[in-house]
Amino acid sequence: MIFKLANIIIRVDKHATMHPELYYRVLSGDASYDDDIHSLHINGSVDFLTYVNGLSAGKWNQYASVDGVVLHMALFGRGRVVVHGVRSGELNPVELKSNSFDGDKVDPCVLDIDIDTTGYDLIGFRIESDEGYSVDLLNASYLTDVPEDSINPINLALSTTTFKNEQYILPNIELVKAGISKEEGPIRDHFHMFVVDNGQTLDSASLSDELVTVLPNPNTGGSGGFARGMMAATETPDQFTHIILMDDDVSIMPESLIRTFNLLSLAKGKYKNAFINGAMLSMENPARQYEDVSYVDASGVYRRVKEDLNVDELSDILENERTSVEIDQAYGAWWYSCIPVKAIEKNGLPMPFFIRCDDVEFGMRNKPVYMTMNCICVWHASFEGRFRASVDCYQYFRNFFAMIALDDCADEKMFVLRIQRGVRQNLRDMDYQAAEFILDGFEDYLRGPEYLQKLDGAATMIGKGKLNEKLVPVSEMDPELLRRAGVTDQVLVNVNFKSHPSKFMRFWRFVPYDKHYLPDMMLCGKPGYIVKNGSCTLEGSATRCKTLVFLDPTREKGTVRTMDRARFKSIRHREHELMARYRKEGKSVRGAWKDAMPYMASREFWEQYLGLK
Repeated sequence: MIFKLANIIIRVDKHATMHPELYYRVLSGDASYDDDIHSLHINGSVDFLTYVNGLSAGKWNQYASVDGVVLHMALFGRGRVVVHGVRSGELNPVELKSNSFDGDKVDPCVLDIDIDTTGYDLIGFRIESDEGYSVDLLNASYLTDVPEDSINPINLALSTTTFKNEQYILPNIELVKAGISKEEGPIRDHFHMFVVDNGQTLDSASLSDELVTVLPNPNTGGSGGFARGMMAATETPDQFTHIILMDDDVSIMPESLIRTFNLLSLAKGKYKNAFINGAMLSMENPARQYEDVSYVDASGVYRRVKEDLNVDELSDILENERTSVEIDQAYGAWWYSCIPVKAIEKNGLPMPFFIRCDDVEFGMRNKPVYMTMNCICVWHASFEGRFRASVDCYQYFRNFFAMIALDDCADEKMFVLRIQRGVRQNLRDMDYQAAEFILDGFEDYLRGPEYLQKLDGAATMIGKGKLNEKLVPVSEMDPELLRRAGVTDQVLVNVNFKSHPSKFMRFWRFVPYDKHYLPDMMLCGKPGYIVKNGSCTLEGSATRCKTLVFLDPTREKGTVRTMDRARFKSIRHREHELMARYRKEGKSVRGAWKDAMPYMASREFWEQYLGLK
């Protein structure tokens, strides 16, 4: 049976308009999309060995035992198609086949080019128009021949959670509808989209149809929204085999959904029950891939399997394909994560964390094998400059500590040291509220699971959000204070999100000192400045400063902090009290969380929590 693996995308999506090289690379001449005949018009030579249109031959072989494909295409004009690929372990493509074509303006030339993909990691092609001629590529796809009884029956649900974010969710609904409806493959009749409306602002009646269902939901955060989507997908036994969890504030390609479905259909062996995680690319720099799969290390730190990749470059595309994501302690973030329904039925729904760590904990609990593939992805706003202490301190430390109790995914003693270090570092930088939030998270973990079961997550986030440090545009800050602190024009334009501290500074930041213990005579009258990305100091120093200019990583916003010895003393006293409580109650609290998990991840709990019963 002929089965389609992937479509060739010839129209560059709006979010990547300035980066057509993600789709195709013009080697000579020019290429542009023709809206009249819906083709890619080519004068010259255009290469499709790219992130979106290259065939992940190595992964198709690994995941589905595919070792041969057919490149099917329809073209007007005259020229040739050159198939090329990159062998396993090599960096440069080699030519495999060359086919000439001549299609007039009435009847396009249809080519079916057989390709043996054995031993190749990436397959692509280029189109070269003959001199004096142009070419219009109407459509193209990669096909393979498989026994019909080897195709896995797939019914795919997509669940996205939204909260008053119509600017993203409405276009995405229409994009999914249009993309799935026009697809000729099996996904068209085996797909449904659930939109969980936590803000209850969408017109569910007008938006819902045979392809989309809008589910009004109380604001229970990402965990509550995704739990509601999972419940919808598992409500009728055997209705769906898999569910994709996807953020609402993303730009997507329907082709990512199609390739996900096709990969699930052909997956073999251990990959039949694997999760698929889509990569997150940056909206600000659409060629930058930030993450696909990550893992948790022993100290409780998130680590990406891959560093940033520029997927408009062949070398990084190959690195992306060749780097294994099958590692211990792996998880996939829920900007795009495809989960077998069997895993939900066996291991339960998410924990009610509201936001932060719900996707990580689900990964720790399920311990899945992950699959990834070029072009299974979304574009998401970058995380730089989005630090909120109410989320990144309170929610993170509370939920991660609970996750350690639930899944034994990190060393608890090391995580307690991280709490102490986080408090100490924020106090050094005079970010008293961030230190308070860390201790709030620690204390609420010690309250036990019953506290979380009854907590109004939305009200908690609103209340704590009001306490977040208020940043203002640098242009509105006192220029004389900025000058005295050393914030020059060069500092403001030197935007770099990576930290490169010296060996001395790395040592110094671990030393348990604090200027709050020093008398005023030993402190500087001159203000200082620091630039931080979350908890990471990118530039500057707070040492001995009573006044500190803080800049966010974009260096577009900042605030002024001043020393408060009384608040410092109060926070340190609270920390000591909580540590004493932890030493006394920690073991029993951990056991209580472990015992409560089956109920808190159950349909029974979530039906009550969401007000469905």
